[in-house]
Amino acid sequence: MAFLQALQALAVDSMLPALGHMAADLHLQDANQRQLVVGIFLIFGGLGCLVPGTLADRYGRRRVLMASLGFYIVCTIGCALVTNFWQLLAMRAILGFTCAGLAVLPAAIIRDWYEGDQMARLQSMVAMVFMVVPMIAPSIGQAVLLVASWRWIFGVMAVLAGLVAAWTWVRLPETLHPEYRQPIQFGPLMRTMGDVTANRAAFGYVFGMALIQGALFGYINSSQQLVAEHFGAGSRFPLVFACMASMMAMTNFVNARIVERFGARRVSHTALLVYICTSAVQLTLALYEAETLYRFIAVMTVNVCLMGFIGSNFASISLQPFARTAGAAASAQSFIRMVLASSLGALVGQAYDNSARPLAFAMVATGALALLLVLYSEHGKLFRRLIPPGAPRPRA
Repeated sequence: MAFLQALQALAVDSMLPALGHMAADLHLQDANQRQLVVGIFLIFGGLGCLVPGTLADRYGRRRVLMASLGFYIVCTIGCALVTNFWQLLAMRAILGFTCAGLAVLPAAIIRDWYEGDQMARLQSMVAMVFMVVPMIAPSIGQAVLLVASWRWIFGVMAVLAGLVAAWTWVRLPETLHPEYRQPIQFGPLMRTMGDVTANRAAFGYVFGMALIQGALFGYINSSQQLVAEHFGAGSRFPLVFACMASMMAMTNFVNARIVERFGARRVSHTALLVYICTSAVQLTLALYEAETLYRFIAVMTVNVCLMGFIGSNFASISLQPFARTAGAAASAQSFIRMVLASSLGALVGQAYDNSARPLAFAMVATGALALLLVLYSEHGKLFRRLIPPGAPRPRA
């Protein structure tokens, strides 16, 4: 599950050191246009999230995953062969849309087997392994650039996807219960979408996570310009990115160990409140031009770690009400999160003005709005524990 999701991260993070090379090779005039290589992939990845879960509820998880892996390999090869920037964006859009199953279906597969805090614990373990890729992906891209063109980064992606496809074919059984198979009908799909948005217990967590993730995407979109160029990290940029990702991986490990003891709500609500405070510190430093590379890295690393406590737990809480339609619900929730987050992230990235101010403001605003949404879902009460430790857990 971790490596399936990691292929999506590889399609984003391995590009970051090469964005400047792509811009020069494909003759871009606007420096911010290079961000679209990342932004378009994320937006179309979000748009594609509605499709794989519905197909997986009908045909099973395994078939849809293998199809997504096949498209991933073909499209990455296509990205390597483009001759202009607009062809590259078109191939990135197709790649994002057709491979959305790699991001959506692991959560549905986990939901087939687990629920509640146990599901949150496994999500954190998956996220911990998954975070290894953002740690090393920029370094992979940088290493390729030392010996070859940026086009070979896509070749490496295709080879790695082939290895994951072979492993998935051998190791992953079908997890969907036969009695849970759903026919593909437009009406039920729209009802599931409506259920996701109408269910108060899930609503705040889905949209709240979309906002928090949007700020993170804004950082990813502008990170090469902000960290490597504005703060002067240069060739140290992959190392900075790796350090942040390693701390987030550690956070997910800690979350996996404590979530069943304290509960997903208590952990994530505490992390959200601290996230708002540290984002305010980031904004203060940016506004008063007191931010240096090391101060930015220190505060941003804390925020990234807090996202580790928020993400897996929010995802588990929001999916809990949907047992028999976990695939479609995971698709609908991923669709909402990814479309909103990637669109917001693109806006934050395009607002880049050679400073950290747009990013810092976005982090404060999204954190505060996410807190309001969580309060709505929780009827104004934070830190609740629905199932005490040791209590019998209801089965779907």
